[in-house]
Amino acid sequence: MDIVVALVLLPDAADPGIPDPTRAAHGCHVVTKIGRSHQFRPRRSLVLCAASRRQEGVLSAGKSLLHSLFALYSRRREFVMLQVSKGFQYVCERALYNTLYMRDARDTISLCTTLAGQPRLSILVEALTIYLSDEDNGSDDDSDRASGDDAEPPSLPDAYWPSVASALQRTTRLRYLNIHINSNIDKAAAWIFNRCTFRLRRFHCDLDWDHHLVAFLNTQVDLDDLYIIDYNESGSVTPTNTVPSPSLMLDTHSLPNLSTLECTFSEAAIALVPGRPITHLKTCFSRSELSEKRAEMALLFSKLKLSTRPLRSLDIADSTYSEAFSMELLSCIVRTAATTSELRYVGTLVLPIMGQERLQFYGLLMRLPRVQCVELEVSEWVPAPDSPPAFRALASEMRLYSPTMTRVVYVNDFDRTVVTAVDGVCRMEKDVNVDLLWREII
Repeated sequence: MDIVVALVLLPDAADPGIPDPTRAAHGCHVVTKIGRSHQFRPRRSLVLCAASRRQEGVLSAGKSLLHSLFALYSRRREFVMLQVSKGFQYVCERALYNTLYMRDARDTISLCTTLAGQPRLSILVEALTIYLSDEDNGSDDDSDRASGDDAEPPSLPDAYWPSVASALQRTTRLRYLNIHINSNIDKAAAWIFNRCTFRLRRFHCDLDWDHHLVAFLNTQVDLDDLYIIDYNESGSVTPTNTVPSPSLMLDTHSLPNLSTLECTFSEAAIALVPGRPITHLKTCFSRSELSEKRAEMALLFSKLKLSTRPLRSLDIADSTYSEAFSMELLSCIVRTAATTSELRYVGTLVLPIMGQERLQFYGLLMRLPRVQCVELEVSEWVPAPDSPPAFRALASEMRLYSPTMTRVVYVNDFDRTVVTAVDGVCRMEKDVNVDLLWREII
């Protein structure tokens, strides 16, 4: 069913600054339609605001309702705004274009073309998410897809990245940019930033690390939150770049305000942490062989010492978790001043099964005076804790040694269970985004 939203503001004829309603097309109003049909159906309309313009708070309430409405539907439905009142046109456009989510390739091209051609709209964009996946942009017929190693990666329309580049050049007030690519398409597209002038605060980038991306990041003096999926200081060979690039290191004084860094390679953390105010870090060990992993850990923590601020959140993932190496990791954390004095979140650690080893584990945690949340791997437990009483008991046991602990995340294979201590009582917590906990620690 189509949803029609009518935002109605009845003019006050006594106000000389407002046109007479008889000359204003049935009063000042904007109709925003959600759906593909352009037929207006009053019985299915929702009047959000109808009052005299003189009534205090009406316009403000209308703005709030608009932002809530667009946030609810903008990722799933198409909007068609029928202008009747220029007074509300600006309010509607600000709400509609403030945060954009682009998924379908052809729709993305269409919207980017609009933004590139209408600066009045492009300057309203503050947050933009581009999401690419094979499901959205591939063939509908699975039989048409090649299989095996000889399969060619899916391709985008030729106009896709050029249209995105043109739109980005016009969104001069962009502050939050997310580029998610869940596809095998060529990711060497950071050239789209070459002529951009916006200054981001948060940036999620699934594009290849190349000289275009490095040049762009060198200009982002306001950036405080960065996610990168790729990193290679010596350059990389891609389908469009068969010759490795020269050194791809950021300028020493770039990203002066970067405080939150998420990267899938520890090499990126090793390169980006020194000299920057990193307080929140999420990364992953690249090596799997024990001696190589130890050397990687030693190098990583030697660089963490060079952050200009102490770490408050540290999450280091591993391809294979072991109790012995986890104890080494925790020992390294408590021996490093930069990861001890202010650390609130730590993960992911293996919780020892045997009582004596677990006491040693708790003893190390006691040396983190401000720790509030810890993420624990319990997949190797036999039997693994799987009931609320078991999780609460383990969390209560841990809080005997670390009373500052208010939340524990247990990881059993791919399932995560969160226990929160409220007024000293441990309770199961369901409505929590576990992936964001390390970011939310203050």
